[in-house]
Amino acid sequence: QVQLVESGGGLGQPGGSLRLSCAAYGSIFTIYAMGWYRQAPGKQRELVATISGGSTNYADSVKGRFTISRDNAENTVYLQMNSLKPEDTAVYYCAARRQGVTTTPSEYNYWGQGTQVTVSS
Repeated sequence: QVQLVESGGGLGQPGGSLRLSCAAYGSIFTIYAMGWYRQAPGKQRELVATISGGSTNYADSVKGRFTISRDNAENTVYLQMNSLKPEDTAVYYCAARRQGVTTTPSEYNYWGQGTQVTVSS
């Protein structure tokens, strides 16, 4: 079993930055791909970014602004969010998968509890 714990959310200003962290505990050796998703009120959960091995993938809406990275020594995945926009406001979730990367939320095996990100002046 794997537990994912997100942190780093909060209030950010338009044009500002926030960094989210996702720490993995338990049978972390089973994890191959990880991703960040977000869900705004009244909207479906959507992909933000994924990382698998040395490959990353981003939603068009965050490309060039957000960076996903992974520290295997710390068993942690990060999401650096720059040039924040009000439309980035959502609950951000970390996800992990025992197989290769996917963009389909239902194909991830483990999820964190989510961390709120609010972008407002």
